[in-house]
Amino acid sequence: MDEGLGKALREARNRRRLGLSDVEDATKIRARFLRALENEEWDQLPGDAYARAFIRTYASHLGLDGEEMAERQRRLSGTVRPAESVPQVEPVRVAAGARSARRGLVTGLLALVAVGAVAAIALAISAGGGGSSSPGGSPARHAGGDGKVHQGVAVAPAQLPAGVSVSLTARDEVWVCLLDAKGEALVDGVVLSSGSVEGPFQSGSFTVSFGNGEVDMTVDGQQANIPETASPIGFTIGGDGTMRELSEGERPTCT
Repeated sequence: MDEGLGKALREARNRRRLGLSDVEDATKIRARFLRALENEEWDQLPGDAYARAFIRTYASHLGLDGEEMAERQRRLSGTVRPAESVPQVEPVRVAAGARSARRGLVTGLLALVAVGAVAAIALAISAGGGGSSSPGGSPARHAGGDGKVHQGVAVAPAQLPAGVSVSLTARDEVWVCLLDAKGEALVDGVVLSSGSVEGPFQSGSFTVSFGNGEVDMTVDGQQANIPETASPIGFTIGGDGTMRELSEGERPTCT
């Protein structure tokens, strides 16, 4: 391992006259992890993927090139796996944008159809001298899907947002990376202190990584089964609340 990496972090911190506690407060990375980075004690960190996340955050806070230093650690560690490139943000954003564009087109077409229907009804009423009427001579009324009565056009009931709700509570220090269905980071690879609460978050699905098992997770209000482990672990959570444990290469890293 290149010993210059940890030395560069320590020297940059000293130039800024910052203590480890100052950096801990700013980055939310525990001081013992920061010390391990500076001493290149990689076995004191949850794993290479988490080490890179810490390096990126720490270096960027010190005004260094966090991306370059994290990539440098990746190359020198000798543990690069193609699967680690799977949970990238950009490709997912492109796909999500395409879906949004399609939804926007469909919504626009439906709006045009609705306007045309209203115009046709108005013309029919005008041509027929007021259209159909109730016994009292008032315009016909229609019951909407919500049970309310509306004049002219029936109103469809509102659609509730689909998806699943997830909340996290740290029982002890735990590193967390939580992504929504679009690959957006909801908890962006940070260390939560004991008692910290994140969420609830709502999404069509989730992908999550924990640095250890010291966390309580609820899925739609139900307690999820998180094994008690000191090793990293991760899951996918489907829209119906079902969970699947992820292999090491499948876990998101928020990097």
